[in-house]
Amino acid sequence: MEMNASYTSFVAVGDSFTEGMSDLLPDGTYRGWADLLAARLAAHTPGFRYANLAVRGKLIGQIVEEQVGLAAAMQADVVTLVGGLNDTLRPKCDMGRVRALLEEAVERLAPSCRRLVLMRSPGRQGPVMERFRPRMEELFEHIDGLAARHGALVVDLYGAEVLGDQRLWDVDRLHLTADGHRRVTEAVWQTLGLAAEDDWRSPLPPHAPLGWAARRHADLRFAREHLIPWIGRRLTGRSSGDGLPPKRPELLAWDADGSPRPRSHMDLS
Repeated sequence: MEMNASYTSFVAVGDSFTEGMSDLLPDGTYRGWADLLAARLAAHTPGFRYANLAVRGKLIGQIVEEQVGLAAAMQADVVTLVGGLNDTLRPKCDMGRVRALLEEAVERLAPSCRRLVLMRSPGRQGPVMERFRPRMEELFEHIDGLAARHGALVVDLYGAEVLGDQRLWDVDRLHLTADGHRRVTEAVWQTLGLAAEDDWRSPLPPHAPLGWAARRHADLRFAREHLIPWIGRRLTGRSSGDGLPPKRPELLAWDADGSPRPRSHMDLS
């Protein structure tokens, strides 16, 4: 791997994790690790270009169909691909199909860019996640194999204990907070061979656990605001990303004032 490498362009492919949920800005838009990474890369490279094709709720088949071809055609220096986790969280999941589609994506993207970056996604600790952990680990093992065969880089977020800390997860229990996204940015930054600016694996300070009443209140809020709507979408075949375009569909110069306005957190259902 190149150390202190220089990159002139970056395309992000994926789902809500790469779109930036839940790194919520004061104006109601999402930022996220990919936007933060683009800003840091742009600060070191005049004329840096960035596209973010990720859309919340997308399954790996949709990512392959809607995003991979566009990303490959952009011929960027860096492409990140994070997908398949939404599939593993479905009640029914054909892991053979997920593996095949992910392999297709890697085979198309790897020759099109200088650095393809894959990720072992972070996993929040908790009883719900335990149900899906075997599928997740099967997916991550496949990602490791694909990276080895195609010369891709792998960012192991799943193996970072700190990213299992519930304090780095939003109230929806599916998406990272702003601090979580900052840590992912640093992890990808270092994986790309750039000089470390922080220790993204450092643990959070010790804290007293919530009492029973506070935990129950949080559980009820989660069920009312997130779990029940999520189940409703699964039962009706809808997705939170239905009809939503990517927030940066073109590979353009990174300019905070001139970039298209990202979507609001209000557009979730």
